[in-house]
Amino acid sequence: MNKFLCTAATVLAATTATMALAEYPERPVTFVVPFPPGDLEDILTRMIAEDFSAAYGVQAAVVNKPGGGGGPFPGAIETAAEAADGYTVGSFVMDVPLVGPMIGIPELNPFPFEPLGIFVTYPMVLAAPKDAPYDTIEELAAYSQDNSVVVAHFGPELTPTQQTLSLAALTGVNFAGDVGVDAVDCNVFAAGDADVGNTTLPLVLPCLDDLKVLVSFTEERIPMVDYAPSVGELVPELEMGLWNGLFVHADTPADVRAKIVAVAEQTMASERAQELAVQTGGFVYWKGADEAIAQMEADMVVMGLMAETLQ
Repeated sequence: MNKFLCTAATVLAATTATMALAEYPERPVTFVVPFPPGDLEDILTRMIAEDFSAAYGVQAAVVNKPGGGGGPFPGAIETAAEAADGYTVGSFVMDVPLVGPMIGIPELNPFPFEPLGIFVTYPMVLAAPKDAPYDTIEELAAYSQDNSVVVAHFGPELTPTQQTLSLAALTGVNFAGDVGVDAVDCNVFAAGDADVGNTTLPLVLPCLDDLKVLVSFTEERIPMVDYAPSVGELVPELEMGLWNGLFVHADTPADVRAKIVAVAEQTMASERAQELAVQTGGFVYWKGADEAIAQMEADMVVMGLMAETLQ
């Protein structure tokens, strides 16, 4: 081998060794939220990104990829196309792993991700204008027999929508129609687009004084609106909270996962994250990968029951 080739081989070997020893993260990391900005998963994921930047000295940003309320989850699809290196992390609502593979989204079936952990349960509620002539699910059921009631939701296939429709079927509520939007917020109620709405409290906080909550789709009552029963109090078999977690490709190295988890767990325990929980009615915590998998398995059982109810 001549001198030039020897030098080239030496440089290549040194470069390869350096690349192999490079520690994650050495370049910007993106957290993908497949819904519009402003809701709990978005705010908390931004906190994680801020803490990630501070911990590791690299840029970390949140990218919102909304669209297709009940699928096709473009943000999740784009994340699936990225490398399994931890530089693109999915911040996914439970419907991405549990519903996405079941509704004909090829990129999500088989599901290419594994959970790092779950960090929030949304304060999902069924709300109505304060002057609506019903205050409870029982009263709504009676009213709906002779009056048209339209329900707003985030998408027909999403779990909160299925919970709402299952609850309606089991309690005698008759919805005359429904409307799916990316954000069931104050504008939906102000415009009169729906009579009741399945939404999260943060999206309607600005107009909460003008609304009332009929039921919360959480495992326990929400302190902020503790006059409203949880769905489990009304129909125990429907008890299930809508959560959001962090996901990475199944082949992502363990040391990379550990670094993301270390930051996320610390963020959820932080004063600002816990204060957000108080302000919005959400439940903020950290459940690791094993607990997340167990949660997903339990939720699939409830989803099966809902599917039977709505057949």
